[in-house]
Amino acid sequence: MLHTMRWFGLHDPVSLFDIRQAGCAGVVTALHQLPVGAVWPVSEIQARQQLIEADNATHAPLHWAVVESLPVHEAIKKGLPAREQYIENYKESLRNLAACGIRTVCYNFMPVLDWSRTNLSYEMPDGSRALRFVWQDFAVFDLCILQRPGAAADYEPAVAEAARQQFAAMSAEEVAALTNTVLLGLPGSEEAFELANFQSLLNEYAAIDAAALRANLHYFIQQVAPVAEELGIGLCIHPDDPPYPLLGLPRVVSTAADLAALFAACDVPANGLTFCTGSLGVRADNDLPAIARQFASRIHFIHLRATKHEENPRNFHEADHLEGDVDMYAVVRELVLEEQRRAASGEGASAIPMRPDHGHQMLDDLKKKTYPGYSAIGRLRGLAELRGLEYGIRRSLEAEAGPPAAHLTETAAFA
Repeated sequence: MLHTMRWFGLHDPVSLFDIRQAGCAGVVTALHQLPVGAVWPVSEIQARQQLIEADNATHAPLHWAVVESLPVHEAIKKGLPAREQYIENYKESLRNLAACGIRTVCYNFMPVLDWSRTNLSYEMPDGSRALRFVWQDFAVFDLCILQRPGAAADYEPAVAEAARQQFAAMSAEEVAALTNTVLLGLPGSEEAFELANFQSLLNEYAAIDAAALRANLHYFIQQVAPVAEELGIGLCIHPDDPPYPLLGLPRVVSTAADLAALFAACDVPANGLTFCTGSLGVRADNDLPAIARQFASRIHFIHLRATKHEENPRNFHEADHLEGDVDMYAVVRELVLEEQRRAASGEGASAIPMRPDHGHQMLDDLKKKTYPGYSAIGRLRGLAELRGLEYGIRRSLEAEAGPPAAHLTETAAFA
């Protein structure tokens, strides 16, 4: 695999040298400074590339391997007339990225909120801190803080009652902390939603159910995937996180059936998947090795992390990368086999970009301000474990096949 890490730009506490020293050849980043829906100009793309490659002449080279994310405007998700212009802007951004040599673009189609958690510093047994989602805590926010109309219907009566009792005992500081966590903006952003106008954003989806949102997603991909195909770009959707409805909002990229419907809506190779084991793994009915096998040819980007269900199966926290409920060995084996298939078929660069998704805040990073899930040392540990797993799988496959075959190096993926 092409080993990468996410980088949020010059304000990221994790530097490009940190990423380089972790053993990465690729950088995953985006132009977070541009408004959602705006065209990404070639000049801005090239400026980010120059930042990433500035020290390549004297140090191990880095390249901008993946865009994460080129965000989809809410007008597209809601199917408003304005979506046509935003779709045209999206196509133009793809053309500009391709002109700069960037061939992998990640996006998501989650309404309003991106990923959702209720605790950003859950203490693990070893003292490190992880991201966590607790269903009852989310009910506290929804029922008692936001007071969303009709919210009670989305929770079991026992959970709703326990949430009300919990809220009654919370301090103002605890209420503020939960509110700020749920309303956190996109990863790498210091901006969060405001409680005062958050309900109005939800109201705009009042008439949009899962069928309507799915239709809007399929319309979007039918417009942009053929352009991506012509440009040689792998356009890869990120699954919902967590993969079930929240706050009355539908989620339509949560299961194998959702993915199959999306790929059938526009059956071109460019219409692909960001295979995120953390997001898909939250649902016990998602068989991750089977999904990797079923959609192997559509996987353009990989996020590897493990989640662990708690006593209440709706609760989960992010475990160490080789622990939790994800059968990481079986998943990585399927991904390595797909890379070998691509290499054997002569499909060009067969190394799929992979990043260790999230990581525990640990060691010296516990004393630092870091983006939730994106501290350096926790991701470094995860990448080291995943690289060892990948190496062991490749060696075992070579032993099964006989004499070792030539390996495609990470840097060769850019050739």
